[in-house]
Amino acid sequence: MRRDSRYIMIKTKQEVEAFLGQFGIKFDVWGIFYLDRDKNEEALKALGITPKARDEIVRQLQPDDYVETLPADFFDEMWVFGRDMDGTELYIKIAMGRPNDRTICISFHIAEHPINYAFKKEE
Repeated sequence: MRRDSRYIMIKTKQEVEAFLGQFGIKFDVWGIFYLDRDKNEEALKALGITPKARDEIVRQLQPDDYVETLPADFFDEMWVFGRDMDGTELYIKIAMGRPNDRTICISFHIAEHPINYAFKKEE
C-alpha cells in the first residue's frame, strides 16, 4: 500500500532532536508499550533481539536514523526511524503516547522496502 505523500512530514533535524530528547525522558519515567504485532515479534526472533536489547535500540535512536513523521492518528504523530542491525534494516515507528503514560512503539520489524533517511548522506 502506497501512502499519500501529502500526509508525510519531514521535520527539521532540530525538531527530531527535540522529539528524541522528550521521548527519551518520557521513556525513562513511564516506560514503553510495544504493539503486539506478528511481524514485530517475528523480527525479534529472526534477529535474536531480546526485549531488553529492543529497548536499548529504541533509546539509542539518533536524528540521522530519522525517516519521516506521519500525522496525528490514534496515538499522536508517529515518528519513523530506521536502524541497521548487522546488515538488516529495521523499520521503527514510535509515538509519544498520552500524557502521564508510556511511550509507544507501533512498529519494530525488518523493513519491507528500502528506507530513505531524511538526514543521512549516501555513501
